[in-house]
Amino acid sequence: MNVLETFGAARRYHRNWALRDCTLAVPAGCVAALVGPNGAGKSTLLHMAVGLTAPTAGQIRVPGGEAPGSAAALAGIGFVAQDAPLYRSMSVAANLHLARNLNRSWDGQRAAARIADLGIAPQRPVGSLSGGQQAQLALTIALAKRPRLLILDEPLARLDPLSRHEFVSLLMTAVAEDGLSVIYSSHAVAELERVADYLIMLHSGRLQVAGDVDDLLSGHRLLTGPVAEIREYAKRAAPVHAAEAGMQAHVLVRTRGPAEPGAARLRGAPGRTGRAGACLPAGARYRRAARPGRSAGRSAHGHTAMTATSVRPVPAQEHRPRRPMLWVTWRQHRGALTGCLGLLSAAAVVLVVTGLKLDSVAGQMGRRGLPGQ
Repeated sequence: MNVLETFGAARRYHRNWALRDCTLAVPAGCVAALVGPNGAGKSTLLHMAVGLTAPTAGQIRVPGGEAPGSAAALAGIGFVAQDAPLYRSMSVAANLHLARNLNRSWDGQRAAARIADLGIAPQRPVGSLSGGQQAQLALTIALAKRPRLLILDEPLARLDPLSRHEFVSLLMTAVAEDGLSVIYSSHAVAELERVADYLIMLHSGRLQVAGDVDDLLSGHRLLTGPVAEIREYAKRAAPVHAAEAGMQAHVLVRTRGPAEPGAARLRGAPGRTGRAGACLPAGARYRRAARPGRSAGRSAHGHTAMTATSVRPVPAQEHRPRRPMLWVTWRQHRGALTGCLGLLSAAAVVLVVTGLKLDSVAGQMGRRGLPGQ
């Protein structure tokens, strides 16, 4: 059973496509992480799932096979938007009372207990709460509906690290108690890594990958190396995503599964150190980097640890600087160094002039004698 299914879903705003040809199925009972850069289409997908935006093309189905926005669909979905939309001029108790009247199902005891655990006075105006407290209140209202699917759109955007940790802890407690499904969009990748077991990646309005985190990690590699070699390899590997930064380039490739036309396969068993197959550039090697304290792709908390494969030249082919490091440092920071030298010179001149004036005044006072003598 799936809690979210899209079939060629797309959304266009005038001439710009916010989302195109998105087809995916999110299974029930998982915590799905929705990731991607700004403008990738994450909020558009989530807004279509809750019925705030209608798709320009394609179809979307939510729990029970319902169409988004229908009364049955809204009853089974809890949604927390990025800005935690609450009535800030009203009290906490008034917001809970309003939410109770607007929802078919409502667990008032659960909401009151969570507010008490958070130490929030029910009579306090929402506008006087901190950003973390407002996010916790919005999550409390969403969970009091007893939804089958909880959708979170950047709930951690305004929170400090401690508030983020408390928010995620409350969320995972609710997941464990109710067994609900979660679709979680966030830029806080470290938090997502701790809780997510399903990954959805969007880029430029298109779906890049979607699947179980363990399967994706074992079936993909992130290659890093000199731009020329990575470009040459990318021509044969049909990469999922590629990016360049200065002298280095990064490319995400599939290592197993159905190959695209003209795509090369990365050989070698996952997680082993050794040479790649013929698809890798000559003189390059790859290895799977494991984080310290992690074991075989699993973190200390039992969740999958993010790993990567790097492509780099052998030591004999490493590029060395042609100029001495001191000269390179001077070229990079000569503006700042020149400014500092100028300030120090000006300060020295002021001190010398001030010292000469003080010496002259002291000499005159010594010749004339101090007043009163």
